[in-house]
Amino acid sequence: MVTCRDILNLKLDGVELVSGEAGLDRMVSWTYLVQTKPYDEHMNRGNYALLVVDYERYKPEDILAVMEELNDLGISGLAVSIVEDREELSPEVITRAEELSLPLFYVRWKGASFVDIDQSVGKLIMEDSLQNKREGDFLYNLLFGYDISDKYIEKISSQFGIEFTEPYRVGIIIVDRKYGINHEQDEHTYEYYGNVLSREVTGMEGRPMFMRFLNKFVLLFEARKDKQIEHELEKILRRIDSSDSFKGKISGTCILGAPYTDPRDFGQSYQQAKSLIPKIDMLPNPKKKKVLSASAMGIYKYMFNAGNQREILDYCNKNLEKLEEYDHANGTFLVDTLLAYYMNGFNTANTAKELYVHRNSLQYRLNKIQELLDFELDDYIKYLDLVNCILVKRLMFL
Repeated sequence: MVTCRDILNLKLDGVELVSGEAGLDRMVSWTYLVQTKPYDEHMNRGNYALLVVDYERYKPEDILAVMEELNDLGISGLAVSIVEDREELSPEVITRAEELSLPLFYVRWKGASFVDIDQSVGKLIMEDSLQNKREGDFLYNLLFGYDISDKYIEKISSQFGIEFTEPYRVGIIIVDRKYGINHEQDEHTYEYYGNVLSREVTGMEGRPMFMRFLNKFVLLFEARKDKQIEHELEKILRRIDSSDSFKGKISGTCILGAPYTDPRDFGQSYQQAKSLIPKIDMLPNPKKKKVLSASAMGIYKYMFNAGNQREILDYCNKNLEKLEEYDHANGTFLVDTLLAYYMNGFNTANTAKELYVHRNSLQYRLNKIQELLDFELDDYIKYLDLVNCILVKRLMFL
């Protein structure tokens, strides 16, 4: 991805970095000429802002306030040009940019024009997009091509430095989005999320192949025994999702297919990961992991291939019958409570928080469960059997 560092490396005539060097790796999604307010109607995260101090719309003393507001909107960098270089940037502006780690560039009036900057940055972004598309096309053909020949595999190996002597697996990153009132801004935020994700994933050790496909993100990487890439991917997704840019708005989870050595089988790895997507909310995941695989289903994955689904379902229905009938008749959520209490390690505070109920209400539900099923909550064998029944039913009907 293009960053402010790439803009600095262009060495455009009259363009110099005066502050905020620590933020040079901020990604640049496009350029934007600051002219009118309110900025949030025009600016998007990752924009490289261009500001002209013309002494009519903007004066030197306005720069600090403009910079603060634009930084809050998530700009990547700010380039300032002052008509006829009549004044220098104030020490306050330079100091504040350093504190914000916001790359602040000064553009000499007779140096590069904003048109030059815009065109140069646009060219970098287009070249980067073409490279990403090229890699995506290779990966798409590898996963969905009908004829993956040795020659094609050799071509990918030489192009991307991949040696298919070790097992590889496919990961599908699905994104949960919350929409606000500004649909266009939501789409820009999602696009920026994709750019951040692409930069982070392609910067991982082992350099996974990566592409955007429909509303998902797909990667192919070596399945090492130490699972280093899976662990790194878990950290990346947690870091991105908890950042100020995306927290509460966008959240990603990666579903993994099985590893294969023969590239002709990578498409099968993709299909395995895809088949788990509808089950993601039902998979046993008490630690809220961001990277899940078929192994997360544990013993459940074997139950649906044994030919005795009717017998299993009858057993589960019988175990849960009293709770389900009570929930249906009273509009309660005893089944959900039973599962949530287990998934939260029998911690009442965490369970109540997840279910959005008071701890007294939770205790009432737990007492009712014990009463209806005539068992004690510390009977962990029986409790686990009930949890298994809930999960089997939910997974079976997806």
